[in-house]
Amino acid sequence: MTMFTDHTPESAPPAARRSMTRVAGELGYVPAAVARIAASPELLDGFLRLSGIFEGTSLDPLAREVVVMTVATRNGCRICVAMHTARLTALGADPAVITALRAAAPLGEERLEAVRVFTLRVLDTAGDVGDDALRGFLRAGYSSQNALEVVLGIGTYTMSTLANRMTGAPVDEQLSAFA
Repeated sequence: MTMFTDHTPESAPPAARRSMTRVAGELGYVPAAVARIAASPELLDGFLRLSGIFEGTSLDPLAREVVVMTVATRNGCRICVAMHTARLTALGADPAVITALRAAAPLGEERLEAVRVFTLRVLDTAGDVGDDALRGFLRAGYSSQNALEVVLGIGTYTMSTLANRMTGAPVDEQLSAFA
């Protein structure tokens, strides 16, 4: 039994209703994760704003998804793994890359593997990655701006993965094929 309510836009705290309605309009449904974190309008709004900012970074869409999936698998968030498997599929990502990301295994694509390894290094060192790791990331064709964008992605998706696990939000039926 969960201690978190599956809110609707009508039952949510007033400050969460606009965000919930916007998500429902974009996706065609209110994901369980959104329904539960709506109990904290600040968390819901913060996550949605930060994820939008992360989507606007100079990291390419596949690199962004590598960051998200690396955080999601490391933190054991089934919802994020399913949702971002669907996103990677929609982006036309190589199925081998998707499988490796889901297994937290090395990627066959060198440039994407550099993002995965760098993301793990940032997580493992609380940001104190060291010169060698940063140089390796830069040698793979990324920039110092991209390194900081990885930090943004980690922060954003750490927030959602921890909240999803805390609330026990289930994988939505719409994502069950990607679970």
